[in-house]
Amino acid sequence: MHRADLKRTTAGAKLHYVVIDMTHGGVKIAVSLAKTGKIVHAIDIYNTMKGIDEKMLEVYGVNVIGFEDMSNLKGKVCVIAPVHLPMSEDEIESYNPDLKYEFLTHHEIIARILDDWGKDIPKIEVTGVKGKTSSVFMLKEILIDENPLILSSLGAILYSDENEIVLKRNISITPANIKETIDLAYKVANPICKIAEGEVISENLKKYSSAIFESSLGVTGIGDVGLLTNIAEDYPIAKSRSSASRAKAQVFRCNTVACQKECYDEYYSDIEHNKVNTFSLSDKSANLHVRNVKYSLDETTVDIVYRDVKSIKDNVLNGEITVKTFAPGPHHVSNVLGVVLTSLCLEIPEQKIIDGLKNYKGIPGRTNKKTIENSIIIEEINPGINTQAIKESMNMIDNLDDYYVAIGGDYGITCEEIDEDKLAEFLNTTDCRLILTGEVGVSISEKITRNAGIIENYNDCYTKAISDNKNLLFIYRSSYSNLSQR
Repeated sequence: MHRADLKRTTAGAKLHYVVIDMTHGGVKIAVSLAKTGKIVHAIDIYNTMKGIDEKMLEVYGVNVIGFEDMSNLKGKVCVIAPVHLPMSEDEIESYNPDLKYEFLTHHEIIARILDDWGKDIPKIEVTGVKGKTSSVFMLKEILIDENPLILSSLGAILYSDENEIVLKRNISITPANIKETIDLAYKVANPICKIAEGEVISENLKKYSSAIFESSLGVTGIGDVGLLTNIAEDYPIAKSRSSASRAKAQVFRCNTVACQKECYDEYYSDIEHNKVNTFSLSDKSANLHVRNVKYSLDETTVDIVYRDVKSIKDNVLNGEITVKTFAPGPHHVSNVLGVVLTSLCLEIPEQKIIDGLKNYKGIPGRTNKKTIENSIIIEEINPGINTQAIKESMNMIDNLDDYYVAIGGDYGITCEEIDEDKLAEFLNTTDCRLILTGEVGVSISEKITRNAGIIENYNDCYTKAISDNKNLLFIYRSSYSNLSQR
């Protein structure tokens, strides 16, 4: 719809919805609202919208406007924006101070849209700075008999009778894509049926009996359990108006919360919530903690104690459990603890937790171990790798003398870039056989003072390790989709 039509279409309207940011899921949100008869306007703040997205908004009567066009609106306005929007509410209100405003995040509006969805199935939302995707796929193994529907950084996937149905591979973990994942699953289950964008899917028409949703900056609150893996680094967002820890505090909207004890104590201890459960590698005051760990690159054994765990059914659980799974380092074990606690919150039987984690072997293209010819290859591929993650990955190898350590990656993977100076300072203290690779590696090579091999093409790191009969620890900052074709 052209801007020239704006005054005609909004005259006398009681409530207008203004959805900001078409880049991070705004199109899906705007169309979902418009299909329920609401008057919706869209602001493409980053000017990235084109093609089918523009057509979708036009077809469903969404007005594409600029901030200056808000002066033409009258009455009440619900402004819907992502938590990382680089504008304040006051700045938005300044375009038309006469309006009565309500502000919602993308997370909050998705929770409203999905208010009546999935009431009879277990739902988990996962957020945190590190470990989100690994946690999702451990939970998938535990819930595999429940045909889980998953949104993660590896894609939207439906597991039906243990068959993997990839609904969409390249999909971001923005809140709007929870709705997208549900819609895609419906189309797979009901290929000849059509559903209006804003409608709620009938429970007897889907092929899944559980749902696990990964979200980068907080959660919607539709989860029966919200898992907060950690705040390994509290980076700024929204032009430093907010932070990762503030955004991820949305996890406390969930009915029950599983949260790393250390980050709970530092950031969230003043939040009032009746069902917060904590986990920790070392703090025995946590609801769930480690009694003993026996690390291995193949299968780590973790003895766990849990006390006073509050479940979604209002029960209080106590006990001990031993699990064996792929968790070669402490940061992996911390993810395991969060997954076990989440499962206990759902009152999943202990044996099902044990069996599920036993089946978890890591994620191809993320954290995993494999053998090529005579070389052990350990991969740590993650869009959010930083200096601390690199330290932890190196520490999980008992004898680095047998390894090449390849470190590098790509830029532009996440909003948060790697601190090159901090990483260079750390690498200068190491004496491993270091290889720097990719865009990040080449840039780091100009800042370190120690010797290191330079290999621009990351594939050649594998070739060198295998030809030299060495093992390889490959630590690479990238998304799996960028490396999956190698």
